[in-house]
Amino acid sequence: MSEAFVVAAVRTAGGRRGGRLAGWHPADLGARVLDELLQRAHCDPALVDDVIMGCVSQVGEQAMNIARTAVLASKLPESVPGTTIDRQCGSSQQALHFAAQAVMSGSMDVVIAAGVESMTRVPMFSPVALASKAGLGSYASPGLAERYPGVEFSQFLGAEMIAKKYGFTRAQLDAYALQSHERAAAATRAGAFDDEILALPVRTAEGSTTGEQHRTDEGIRFDATAAGIGGVKLLQEGGCISAANASQICDGASGMLVVNERGLKALGVQPLARIHHMSVLGHDPVIMLEAPIPATQRALQKAGLRGADVDLFEVNEAFAPVPLAWAQATDTDPARLNVHGGAIALGHPLGASGTRLMTTLLYALRRHGKRYGLQTMCEGGGMANVTIVERL
Repeated sequence: MSEAFVVAAVRTAGGRRGGRLAGWHPADLGARVLDELLQRAHCDPALVDDVIMGCVSQVGEQAMNIARTAVLASKLPESVPGTTIDRQCGSSQQALHFAAQAVMSGSMDVVIAAGVESMTRVPMFSPVALASKAGLGSYASPGLAERYPGVEFSQFLGAEMIAKKYGFTRAQLDAYALQSHERAAAATRAGAFDDEILALPVRTAEGSTTGEQHRTDEGIRFDATAAGIGGVKLLQEGGCISAANASQICDGASGMLVVNERGLKALGVQPLARIHHMSVLGHDPVIMLEAPIPATQRALQKAGLRGADVDLFEVNEAFAPVPLAWAQATDTDPARLNVHGGAIALGHPLGASGTRLMTTLLYALRRHGKRYGLQTMCEGGGMANVTIVERL
């Protein structure tokens, strides 16, 4: 079986809700990432076999298979197909897995894995809210209710459950959130994100275009303080989760070009990394966000690696207790985890986050001269993908 290589990876800087990317139609946002990948890999657009794009809220501007509409808005020829997938927050990480599996099988040689989400223009939970308003029923079937009687499936409640299970206080969660901003701010000042970010013209929700380029993650609070984070209202009385120690609503897109040996030869480029391992695991859908822990443990075993063999880790900061519990359960040195900050500072553009994290991980491995990186993230419904890459 062939191997899968990443030859280009790029992301937009995160845009805050109603911020500097709010005026971008999500299909056009995704299209610009597709075009940039082609340019960075010096890839003939006709060589691309497929575009697999993650997107969670597939309604409105993100409906009708946004992968295909993004292709048609890009420089790719009409002959390039596209498909959109939803594995909740891990959608574009799953897109990467599907792309890698396609080129490893030999059925395709050059595939783009990407993700996009405009949380300004298509708010979170839009499909559920619109279906409810239109009287189209609920995703919670009678069979689901019978298996989980009286259960409210909620990521917010799951985050509180994890914090309680692992004994984290609000002060600990807030301290982690402050660290995320500090690391992201330091990485930005040091230019660590420069090569991975595609600068785009600012387009605000009001439609203004000043000619300014959006090249810095808008959610980073460069002046964040413990007092400021600690002063944010809790989401639940008696809980410990606040908007300040949870991921930020974000607009953004990201992607990577994945090839096999034939694809490498056709492009004539050097790979950034080799996909070393891919897996996905289902877990408890009630606590929901704990799945990265057993998924990581199983992935390392299947890959024949120990945690100590992995140099850098990216665990999505959906809520602060998620990476904290993961680090505690896997006995991982926090200094190797989310070294340039995470979604608490950089934002979490849902369907784009998987390839966003992997892009940041690949460039961090290069910057720090490291070899192995592991990415995982919690996903709605109690799932987690794990990807291990080897920098080349």
